[in-house]
Amino acid sequence: MAIRSEFALAFHEVLEEKQLPKDVILAAIESAMVSAYRKAVNASAAQRVEAKLDPETGKVTIYAEKEVVESVVDPRTEVQLEEARRVHPNAQTGDMVMMESTPADFGRVAAQTARQVIQQRIREAERKAQLEYFQRQIGEIVSGVVQAVHPTQGITIGLDMKAEGNMPNNQKIPGERFKVHDRVRAVVLEVKDGPRGPQIILSRAHRNFLRRLLENEVPEIYHGIVEIRAIAREPGARAKVAVSAMQPGVDAVGACVGIKGVRIQAIVKELHDEKIDIIQWDPDPVVYISKALSPARVTGVYLSKGEDGHRTATVVVSEDQLSLAIGRDGQNARLAAKLTGWRIDIKSLPEAAADALQKLRGDAELMAALPNAVSNAPLIEEILAKKAENRPVTPEEYEHLAQFVDQVERRMVQPAQLEAEDQKKTALRAEIPEAAFRMDLRDSAIKEHVVNILTEAGYETVGDLMLVLKLDPNKVLGLPGIGPRAMQNIEETLASLTFDEPAQAEAAVAEEEVSSRAAAVEVEGVSAQTVPAKAAPQVAEPIAPSAVHVQEEEQPAVKDGVSLDELFTFKPETFLGLSDEEEPEVDRKKGKKKKKKFVELEYDEELGEVIARKRHKRDDDFWDEE
Repeated sequence: MAIRSEFALAFHEVLEEKQLPKDVILAAIESAMVSAYRKAVNASAAQRVEAKLDPETGKVTIYAEKEVVESVVDPRTEVQLEEARRVHPNAQTGDMVMMESTPADFGRVAAQTARQVIQQRIREAERKAQLEYFQRQIGEIVSGVVQAVHPTQGITIGLDMKAEGNMPNNQKIPGERFKVHDRVRAVVLEVKDGPRGPQIILSRAHRNFLRRLLENEVPEIYHGIVEIRAIAREPGARAKVAVSAMQPGVDAVGACVGIKGVRIQAIVKELHDEKIDIIQWDPDPVVYISKALSPARVTGVYLSKGEDGHRTATVVVSEDQLSLAIGRDGQNARLAAKLTGWRIDIKSLPEAAADALQKLRGDAELMAALPNAVSNAPLIEEILAKKAENRPVTPEEYEHLAQFVDQVERRMVQPAQLEAEDQKKTALRAEIPEAAFRMDLRDSAIKEHVVNILTEAGYETVGDLMLVLKLDPNKVLGLPGIGPRAMQNIEETLASLTFDEPAQAEAAVAEEEVSSRAAAVEVEGVSAQTVPAKAAPQVAEPIAPSAVHVQEEEQPAVKDGVSLDELFTFKPETFLGLSDEEEPEVDRKKGKKKKKKFVELEYDEELGEVIARKRHKRDDDFWDEE
């Protein structure tokens, strides 16, 4: 009892100290016992040997593979047939069987021999567990204590599971100073397997560090109500974050800033007073770029795409906003370019007007296309001359400059851009079956609330949705209420759809048209198929009066008596004996429609026949008998 308790206590103590699974420790001890057995009996490495450990008693049992023979020469590798059959009843001579081969004094001797092997296996298992744990933590924030500060190699930080992380100097926020025993938060940037354990690289300068801080401080981001679209950061100086709301009615920017800036100030303090601009993401590049350059106010943004494929945005700002848009050492413009993915060229309004004037006069086609701009050119020259002479320019004159630049730049940029987009759109549309453009979105398996959002955005058919996803998926993802889960539902549903061949689709449409034409036509709630073809003038019960709106269709002449079928399809001018000149509906000379005349059919009991009454314009309640 004492041996069992002592071994079990020591075994569980190792488990708690190393923070390793029980199976890992057992496997390490058993492997060490096998090595001790081979060394004790000088067994061959080719011989199969297994060890079994009882964690409660600490007893180790060794099993070795041996050959069944009639007479044993080497007891390490051979066993007699009778002895083998006691364990394996079906054993035959020449078979290989696993037999217990634990030496008599193996326990204490093996423990001394296997001590180093056990420690080595436990260290290997510990390193492997550390490596797997921190590989799962890549991109996440971890906390540790500074253990050493090296002027050239950075700082060493002690982490969980007795691991150590290294933060190089280029991954620190400029201006930060750490001392030993300081607690530091950083994001796991990279994990490598090294000879002395996992090499963990930490960073506080990476943009993902700012992303995780926002997730921790802003519950709306953590729960997916607000999504971070892009981050551009210069550590220690300034950062720009583009956010968008996944649900309607949510203020994404306000959620990140918090009441009186409480949330964002906590992040700024953690980042060593780094300035953070939170902007609203927009699917329209023009609006997005304008907001990315905040706090500067933008007059106009003009997009173009060069032959090399680089996208350039020409941004025009007023003179008092030029330095603010560029920022100190170009920082604001540089961060806006990283955030949006566009190359940004910022010009002041007078500079842009001078360039537009030069473009206009150097292009005859442009002059022919913009006669208004040509007529305004002298005025623009006069305003620029006043500006060059440092004479005051009125706000109205600045407005003229802005309008002139807008006319010229849009004409220069838009045609080429639209032509390229049209070509791309035509090519992508050819890849989509025509049947997709005839299928309504509501007929697909997309979730109902997602369909409502897409329909409000103007996507009526499955083909329209497939085309915009091919052109720009972010256009759909940027809609309010469309998030990653909704996009996954859309993509999976579209991938599962199958469309009929054109011939089959046309046949189906034709069949549908035939069936619709063959359907019974109902007028005023009465089906024509349920009415007899002929009806006697004398009826047992009087017909209730009912007003019938007359349709213009040619009908045969009136016979003696009127059938109910004819009553619902008759032509008033034929029934009343009107001539072509008296046709009430259309003026043939002018081709204009006149107001319809209304006729009421009524069964007269005294006459015993159906009569028609015509309503005159002078009194809607008075009917004349015809």
